[in-house]
Amino acid sequence: MDTIAVAAARILLNTGAVHLRPEQPFTLTSGKKSPVYVDCRKLISFTKERRILVRLMVERLQQNGVARPLAVAGGETAGIPYAAWLADAYDVPMLYVRKKPKGFGRGSQIEGVFNEGARVLLAEDLATDGGSKIVFVDALRRAGAEVRDCIVVFHYGIYPYAGSSLEKAGIALHSLCQWRDVLALARAEARLPKAALDKIQLFLDDPAGWAKQYG
Repeated sequence: MDTIAVAAARILLNTGAVHLRPEQPFTLTSGKKSPVYVDCRKLISFTKERRILVRLMVERLQQNGVARPLAVAGGETAGIPYAAWLADAYDVPMLYVRKKPKGFGRGSQIEGVFNEGARVLLAEDLATDGGSKIVFVDALRRAGAEVRDCIVVFHYGIYPYAGSSLEKAGIALHSLCQWRDVLALARAEARLPKAALDKIQLFLDDPAGWAKQYG
C-alpha cells in the first residue's frame, strides 16, 4: 500500500474535508460536475494535520526524484498557504502568483523575489485534470523561472492527464492521494454509509457518463 496516500486520505476524512452531494452536484474549477468534493482549504485550520501533510509532500517529491526547489510558488488563492509551509520546510523563498496581473501599483502578477532561471516548485491544494494550473506556470516562466513540477494534496485521478495542458507544458503533477485512495480507506474503515460509497464508485468508474446522466 502507498503509505503516503493512506495517511493523506485519513486526514481528509478525519477533518471532514470530503463532501458528498449526488442530488446537487458540485461544479469543479474545470467546469466538470461531480457528486463529491474535497475541500482542501479547510485543512489550513488543522495545525497538526497540516504539518503532517507538508512532511508528506516533501516525502512524495523526494520519492518521485524531484530535486530540492530554489523557491516555492502558490497559486491564488488556495495554493498560497501550502506554498508558505513548503517554502518554510525547504527553507527557500516563497512566492505567490495571481490569476492575472493586478490593475494598480506595479501591476504585478507574481509577488516575491527569485533569481532568473531558479527552479520553482508550484504548490496547490488539489487538481482535477490540472488545467487550471497552467495560468500560474505560464506566469512564472514568463518571469524567468524554471518550472517542471506541481505538488497537490489531492488529485481526482479520474480524468485523463495524458494530453492535458500541464503535460504538454512539461509539468509533472505530484499528489499525496487520489479519489480511489480515499474511497478504499472509507470502505476499509466504514467511514461513510455503503450507499454513499457505492454512489462515489459509480462516479469514479465513469465520470463523464455520470455527469451526463445526473449532472
